[in-house]
Amino acid sequence: MFDRPGNGTEAVLVSLDFGEADYAENLEEVKQLAASAGVNTLALVKGKRARPDPALFAGRGKVEEIAATVAMTRAAAAIFNHELTPIQERNLERRLNCRVVDRTSLILDIFAQRARSHEGKLQVELAQLEHLSTRLVRGWTHLERQKGGIGLRGPGETQLETDRRLLARRVKTLKEKLSKLRSQREVQRRARSRANLLAASLVGYTNAGKSTLFNRLTRAEAYAADQLFATLDTTARRVHMTSGASIVLSDTVGFIRRLPHTLVVAFRATLEETARADLLLHIVDASSSDRDAQIVAVNQVLAEIGADAIPQVLVYNKIDRTRVPARIERGECGKIVRVWISAESGEGLDFVREALDEYAAAALRHTELKSPVAA
Repeated sequence: MFDRPGNGTEAVLVSLDFGEADYAENLEEVKQLAASAGVNTLALVKGKRARPDPALFAGRGKVEEIAATVAMTRAAAAIFNHELTPIQERNLERRLNCRVVDRTSLILDIFAQRARSHEGKLQVELAQLEHLSTRLVRGWTHLERQKGGIGLRGPGETQLETDRRLLARRVKTLKEKLSKLRSQREVQRRARSRANLLAASLVGYTNAGKSTLFNRLTRAEAYAADQLFATLDTTARRVHMTSGASIVLSDTVGFIRRLPHTLVVAFRATLEETARADLLLHIVDASSSDRDAQIVAVNQVLAEIGADAIPQVLVYNKIDRTRVPARIERGECGKIVRVWISAESGEGLDFVREALDEYAAAALRHTELKSPVAA
């Protein structure tokens, strides 16, 4: 029997290079993820491989190096900047004698810390349980032992079967609760539609500055911090435009490369706020050298939730960290397609309002054209 090692906040980071073009960016990202999770990183182990090892993910020599680093630093965990199979996770924990955390589990841990609303906590728990279910099915063989003892003898059910049944029951309960909340949100959306309220969502890579911009535009007090996934729960506020229209602006969870599918599925109800929006303000960190790849990653998630056809305005934020001035860029049709701003300093915020106002005025004209002329 193998019992999983205990918990702790000290960890060794492991990031292997399989020839990806964005390896350096991914390495920097896992450091930020670890810091956002409250991890005290004691060491970093790097290496190159052509492909993952089916049993240990890393080669035997590299696993020995990781084990020696864990022993020397007395780390409580080894965090892999990769997706591990349940078997790989179990085998590594046996070899390293410490808890092994893969990239998905690390992100789930951050989400669990950030969730504040009732719905957010339900969504995180659902994602965690669905991730755990794969570990119960294929990972932990010690759970297959029979229960025993007076008063504990059952009709032959193994501990693994009991755990799977209890987990499935909890997952079903969570999905039912989230379905009710989803229905309530649909009622709110229909009410907004009847009132001719336009909906705009702030989307973008995590830590691009969405919440700071949201607070500036709406004078709200949404939590904003220089860390990954600072915002998890969706917040919405009404913004009045000079055109006379009103827009409901929503701040949403940030996206990230290789966003775990379990998170996309669990947060689908919240992400529907984005999928049903009339306009997306796609916030980009203008100071990031990796911004083009981040734009691609966000658009991939938008496509996955069915929001890729919604009109976008790219908002390049954090120009205070660059030498780029605040400005507006228009496309071939004369519409605003890009805005350069600093949500932190407030420079260029009027350009964002101009973009929202322009879209609201155009939507208002379109609505009036569609309305029947009074006799």
